[in-house]
Amino acid sequence: MKYVEKYLKGACKVLERIDRVQVVRLVEILKAIKKRNGRLFFLGVGGSAANASHAVNDFRKICGIEAYTPVDNVAELSARINDDGWESVFTNWLRQSRLCADDGIFILSVGGGNEEKNISTNLVWAVHYAMEMNAKVLGIVGRDGGYTALCADACVIIPPIDQEMITPYTEAFQGVIWHLLVTHPELKANEMKWESQNKKGKPHAVGPEMRNGNHRHQVAKHHS
Repeated sequence: MKYVEKYLKGACKVLERIDRVQVVRLVEILKAIKKRNGRLFFLGVGGSAANASHAVNDFRKICGIEAYTPVDNVAELSARINDDGWESVFTNWLRQSRLCADDGIFILSVGGGNEEKNISTNLVWAVHYAMEMNAKVLGIVGRDGGYTALCADACVIIPPIDQEMITPYTEAFQGVIWHLLVTHPELKANEMKWESQNKKGKPHAVGPEMRNGNHRHQVAKHHS
Protein backbone atom coordinates (compact mmCIF):
# COMPACT_ATOMS: atom_id res chain seq x y z
CA MET A 1 0.00 0.00 0.00
CA LYS A 2 2.88 2.38 0.74
CA TYR A 3 4.17 2.17 -2.85
CA VAL A 4 0.66 2.55 -4.26
CA GLU A 5 0.16 5.77 -2.27
CA LYS A 6 3.58 7.07 -3.29
CA TYR A 7 2.97 6.38 -6.99
CA LEU A 8 -0.51 7.92 -7.11
CA LYS A 9 0.50 10.98 -5.09
CA GLY A 10 3.44 11.42 -7.45
CA ALA A 11 1.06 11.26 -10.42
CA CYS A 12 -0.98 14.09 -8.89
CA LYS A 13 2.18 16.18 -8.53
CA VAL A 14 3.03 15.56 -12.19
CA LEU A 15 -0.38 16.83 -13.28
CA GLU A 16 -0.06 19.95 -11.15
CA ARG A 17 3.35 20.85 -12.61
CA ILE A 18 2.73 20.28 -16.33
CA ASP A 19 3.44 23.45 -18.30
CA ARG A 20 0.03 24.61 -19.52
CA VAL A 21 1.60 27.15 -21.86
CA GLN A 22 3.37 24.43 -23.81
CA VAL A 23 0.17 22.39 -24.03
CA VAL A 24 -1.64 25.37 -25.54
CA ARG A 25 1.28 25.87 -27.90
CA LEU A 26 0.91 22.27 -29.08
CA VAL A 27 -2.78 22.90 -29.76
CA GLU A 28 -2.04 26.01 -31.82
CA ILE A 29 0.61 24.31 -33.97
CA LEU A 30 -1.57 21.24 -34.52
CA LYS A 31 -4.43 23.51 -35.62
CA ALA A 32 -2.14 25.15 -38.15
CA ILE A 33 -0.91 21.81 -39.49
CA LYS A 34 -4.48 20.60 -39.86
CA LYS A 35 -5.60 23.82 -41.56
CA ARG A 36 -2.95 23.49 -44.27
CA ASN A 37 -3.66 19.74 -44.70
CA GLY A 38 -0.23 18.85 -43.38
CA ARG A 39 0.73 15.46 -42.02
CA LEU A 40 1.89 14.41 -38.57
CA PHE A 41 4.60 11.79 -38.06
CA PHE A 42 4.93 10.22 -34.60
CA LEU A 43 8.36 8.93 -33.59
CA GLY A 44 9.27 6.94 -30.51
CA VAL A 45 11.23 3.92 -29.31
CA GLY A 46 10.47 1.31 -26.67
CA GLY A 47 7.28 2.03 -24.75
CA SER A 48 6.99 5.34 -26.55
CA ALA A 49 6.85 3.46 -29.86
CA ALA A 50 3.69 1.75 -28.68
CA ASN A 51 2.35 5.14 -27.63
CA ALA A 52 3.16 6.50 -31.09
CA SER A 53 1.02 3.83 -32.70
CA HIS A 54 -1.89 4.59 -30.36
CA ALA A 55 -1.53 8.33 -30.93
CA VAL A 56 -1.67 7.88 -34.71
CA ASN A 57 -5.04 6.16 -34.33
CA ASP A 58 -6.44 8.96 -32.18
CA PHE A 59 -5.20 11.86 -34.29
CA ARG A 60 -6.53 10.26 -37.48
CA LYS A 61 -9.88 9.08 -36.12
CA ILE A 62 -10.77 11.81 -33.62
CA CYS A 63 -8.99 14.87 -35.05
CA GLY A 64 -9.06 14.05 -38.76
CA ILE A 65 -5.35 14.78 -39.07
CA GLU A 66 -3.37 12.62 -41.48
CA ALA A 67 -0.92 10.85 -39.19
CA TYR A 68 1.62 8.04 -39.47
CA THR A 69 4.41 6.33 -37.56
CA PRO A 70 7.25 4.16 -38.90
CA VAL A 71 6.89 1.74 -35.99
CA ASP A 72 3.62 0.44 -37.44
CA ASN A 73 5.58 -1.32 -40.20
CA VAL A 74 8.10 -3.60 -38.50
CA ALA A 75 9.25 -5.05 -41.84
CA GLU A 76 10.37 -1.69 -43.22
CA LEU A 77 11.63 -0.50 -39.84
CA SER A 78 13.84 -3.54 -39.28
CA ALA A 79 15.02 -3.55 -42.89
CA ARG A 80 16.16 0.06 -42.62
CA ILE A 81 17.93 -0.65 -39.31
CA ASN A 82 19.62 -3.70 -40.81
CA ASP A 83 20.64 -2.06 -44.08
CA ASP A 84 21.20 1.58 -43.15
CA GLY A 85 21.70 1.70 -39.38
CA TRP A 86 19.87 2.68 -36.23
CA GLU A 87 20.71 6.39 -36.29
CA SER A 88 19.21 7.04 -39.72
CA VAL A 89 16.15 4.78 -39.51
CA PHE A 90 13.63 7.58 -38.86
CA THR A 91 15.38 10.15 -41.03
CA ASN A 92 15.38 7.91 -44.10
CA TRP A 93 11.76 6.98 -43.47
CA LEU A 94 10.80 10.65 -43.25
CA ARG A 95 12.76 11.35 -46.42
CA GLN A 96 10.89 8.58 -48.23
CA SER A 97 7.62 10.06 -46.91
CA ARG A 98 8.62 13.41 -48.45
CA LEU A 99 8.48 15.37 -45.21
CA CYS A 100 7.89 19.05 -46.00
CA ALA A 101 7.21 22.41 -44.39
CA ASP A 102 3.47 21.70 -44.19
CA ASP A 103 4.11 18.70 -41.93
CA GLY A 104 5.20 18.08 -38.38
CA ILE A 105 7.01 15.40 -36.45
CA PHE A 106 5.85 14.51 -32.95
CA ILE A 107 8.47 13.00 -30.66
CA LEU A 108 7.35 10.75 -27.80
CA SER A 109 10.37 9.92 -25.66
CA VAL A 110 11.61 9.68 -22.10
CA GLY A 111 14.93 11.40 -22.77
CA GLY A 112 14.19 13.25 -26.00
CA GLY A 113 17.40 12.01 -27.63
CA ASN A 114 20.99 12.62 -26.57
CA GLU A 115 23.76 12.22 -29.12
CA GLU A 116 26.59 12.70 -26.62
CA LYS A 117 25.32 9.81 -24.47
CA ASN A 118 24.35 7.79 -27.56
CA ILE A 119 20.74 7.51 -26.42
CA SER A 120 17.91 7.57 -28.99
CA THR A 121 20.19 9.10 -31.59
CA ASN A 122 17.63 8.23 -34.28
CA LEU A 123 15.36 10.83 -32.69
CA VAL A 124 18.17 13.40 -32.70
CA TRP A 125 18.78 12.83 -36.40
CA ALA A 126 15.04 13.00 -37.13
CA VAL A 127 14.62 16.30 -35.30
CA HIS A 128 17.61 17.74 -37.15
CA TYR A 129 16.20 16.59 -40.49
CA ALA A 130 12.76 18.04 -39.72
CA MET A 131 14.35 21.39 -38.98
CA GLU A 132 16.19 21.25 -42.31
CA MET A 133 12.85 20.65 -44.05
CA ASN A 134 11.20 23.47 -42.06
CA ALA A 135 8.68 21.01 -40.64
CA LYS A 136 7.34 21.64 -37.15
CA VAL A 137 8.88 19.72 -34.26
CA LEU A 138 6.58 18.77 -31.38
CA GLY A 139 7.24 16.61 -28.37
CA ILE A 140 6.11 15.06 -25.11
CA VAL A 141 9.24 14.00 -23.27
CA GLY A 142 10.71 13.48 -19.81
CA ARG A 143 13.82 14.42 -17.79
CA ASP A 144 15.29 17.61 -19.29
CA GLY A 145 13.76 16.88 -22.70
CA GLY A 146 17.10 16.29 -24.42
CA TYR A 147 17.55 17.36 -28.03
CA THR A 148 13.80 17.40 -28.65
CA ALA A 149 13.07 20.05 -26.02
CA LEU A 150 16.08 22.06 -27.13
CA CYS A 151 14.91 22.31 -30.74
CA ALA A 152 11.12 21.84 -30.64
CA ASP A 153 8.56 24.45 -31.64
CA ALA A 154 6.47 23.18 -28.73
CA CYS A 155 7.34 20.52 -26.17
CA VAL A 156 5.76 19.34 -22.94
CA ILE A 157 8.31 18.02 -20.47
CA ILE A 158 6.76 15.61 -17.98
CA PRO A 159 8.12 16.93 -14.65
CA PRO A 160 10.73 14.54 -13.16
CA ILE A 161 9.27 14.59 -9.65
CA ASP A 162 10.89 11.26 -8.71
CA GLN A 163 14.22 10.15 -10.18
CA GLU A 164 13.24 6.51 -9.69
CA MET A 165 10.05 6.82 -11.74
CA ILE A 166 10.97 9.03 -14.68
CA THR A 167 10.15 6.40 -17.31
CA PRO A 168 6.77 5.20 -16.00
CA TYR A 169 5.47 8.71 -15.41
CA THR A 170 6.72 10.01 -18.75
CA GLU A 171 5.26 7.18 -20.82
CA ALA A 172 2.00 7.22 -18.85
CA PHE A 173 1.50 10.97 -19.13
CA GLN A 174 2.30 10.99 -22.82
CA GLY A 175 -1.10 9.34 -23.11
CA VAL A 176 -2.73 11.89 -20.82
CA ILE A 177 -1.41 14.81 -22.86
CA TRP A 178 -2.19 13.45 -26.33
CA HIS A 179 -5.70 12.49 -25.22
CA LEU A 180 -6.08 16.07 -24.01
CA LEU A 181 -5.00 17.24 -27.45
CA VAL A 182 -7.28 15.00 -29.53
CA THR A 183 -10.32 15.86 -27.41
CA HIS A 184 -9.60 19.58 -27.38
CA PRO A 185 -12.60 21.43 -28.89
CA GLU A 186 -10.36 23.24 -31.35
CA LEU A 187 -8.91 19.98 -32.70
CA LYS A 188 -11.59 17.30 -32.30
CA ALA A 189 -13.43 16.60 -35.53
CA ASN A 190 -15.27 13.37 -34.75
CA GLU A 191 -17.12 12.13 -31.71
CA MET A 192 -15.80 9.13 -29.81
CA LYS A 193 -17.88 5.94 -29.62
CA TRP A 194 -19.00 5.85 -26.00
CA GLU A 195 -19.46 9.60 -25.76
CA SER A 196 -21.69 9.50 -28.83
CA GLN A 197 -23.76 6.72 -27.21
CA ASN A 198 -24.32 8.83 -24.12
CA LYS A 199 -25.57 11.71 -26.24
CA LYS A 200 -28.14 9.43 -27.88
CA GLY A 201 -29.59 8.57 -24.50
CA LYS A 202 -28.72 6.92 -21.25
CA PRO A 203 -27.63 3.27 -21.51
CA HIS A 204 -30.04 0.62 -20.31
CA ALA A 205 -29.94 0.09 -16.56
CA VAL A 206 -28.25 -3.06 -15.35
CA GLY A 207 -30.78 -5.45 -13.83
CA PRO A 208 -30.36 -7.18 -10.44
CA GLU A 209 -29.45 -10.46 -12.13
CA MET A 210 -26.51 -8.75 -13.85
CA ARG A 211 -25.35 -6.99 -10.71
CA ASN A 212 -25.48 -10.19 -8.72
CA GLY A 213 -23.23 -11.99 -11.17
CA ASN A 214 -26.02 -14.20 -12.55
CA HIS A 215 -25.75 -12.92 -16.12
CA ARG A 216 -24.23 -16.15 -17.42
CA HIS A 217 -27.12 -18.14 -16.01
CA GLN A 218 -29.62 -15.75 -17.55
CA VAL A 219 -27.97 -15.93 -20.97
CA ALA A 220 -27.86 -19.72 -20.85
CA LYS A 221 -31.51 -19.85 -19.81
CA HIS A 222 -32.50 -17.51 -22.63
CA HIS A 223 -30.84 -19.73 -25.23
CA SER A 224 -32.08 -23.06 -23.81
